[in-house]
Amino acid sequence: MRFIHTADWHLGRYFHGMHLTEEQADLIEHQLMPLIEEERAEAVVIAGDIYDRGVPPVEAVKLFDEFLAKMKERRVKVLFIAGNHDSEGRLDFASRLMQEAGIFARGRLHRSLTPVILADDYGPLAFQLYPYMDPQSVRAAFPEEAETSLDFETAHEVAVAAGLATIPKGMRSVAVAHAFLAGGVASESERPLAVGGSSCVRPALFRPFCYTALGHLHNPQRAGDDTIRYSGSLMKYSFDEAEQRKGVLSVEIDGQGQAIATFLPLVPRRDVRRIRGTFAEIRDNRERYPSSDDYMEVELLDTGIILDVFNKLKVIYPNLMHIRYPGLQREGTMRQQQGQKLLKMTEGDLFAQYYEDMMGEALAAEQRELVSSCLQEIYQEERER
Repeated sequence: MRFIHTADWHLGRYFHGMHLTEEQADLIEHQLMPLIEEERAEAVVIAGDIYDRGVPPVEAVKLFDEFLAKMKERRVKVLFIAGNHDSEGRLDFASRLMQEAGIFARGRLHRSLTPVILADDYGPLAFQLYPYMDPQSVRAAFPEEAETSLDFETAHEVAVAAGLATIPKGMRSVAVAHAFLAGGVASESERPLAVGGSSCVRPALFRPFCYTALGHLHNPQRAGDDTIRYSGSLMKYSFDEAEQRKGVLSVEIDGQGQAIATFLPLVPRRDVRRIRGTFAEIRDNRERYPSSDDYMEVELLDTGIILDVFNKLKVIYPNLMHIRYPGLQREGTMRQQQGQKLLKMTEGDLFAQYYEDMMGEALAAEQRELVSSCLQEIYQEERER
């Protein structure tokens, strides 16, 4: 069987104030769908974060609806799970009805974990769909674990073992999950999965499967094994992803369960790029700094302020998003550096810093645990709102 592994579409995403749905639609229609046809894929697997937030804009929902309809027309199965950005309840809507059309969704973790069974020339192939799982959702699905101290690692141990138990012995199998596996390389555009603790999961948990299709990390990469892979995000969603290659994985599984994954690049009509140089160099040297309508971040090496520099550079780069002055020495530089550091801190870290500033002492371990629990509840409510 051959299927396409993709993840982290983040439909409805805003990028520095720019709505990306039109760019996402162009990429899906003119590159992804022709690629699915060229590969003669029998299924498309989307490993979470279909949308960028729990209540996506209407345009994003319409785009995904059109994609599903076209896959049904082509008789290509679609299997997808909720990621940490998605609303698990909304992604579960009409899931039982959609199965008749070859569309299989799992938004919320259920105890049964009934696999999706597809067939090829070699027989049945089981797809075990694990939506985004945190300790709370695992306790809800497996109440007997409620008295057990669960972290992300032990919660995944419980759910993965339960899913494996539903697959007949000897049957080839694929896991689909949205998680942060230990050793993975993260990007700025990913929302942290845990507050005040580790969200990492051992890759070894997924080794019993012939292949594991992962979502969450936006950089395409292996996770401890050639058959445990992140496809990466559909597009670049932060400037630190500028050098990453985006695409999907074409996965082929033979009769013995051997899986081979091939990376297939996707190139949007507008790239996300970083350039650096002095203002004069960028303004005057079109050979080195050609004009472009890509989404741009400019790193200026000047040591003095240039008036109206943003509008001056927008003449060359109409989609200029951000300007950085790494070498600018003036009063307030230290405050700017502190501000950049704060932007990279999690909500839990920010609260801990605030508490220490106000009280003159660090949060105790039990206080950190309480803050972490409260923030996880807020994240859950945000996804369902």
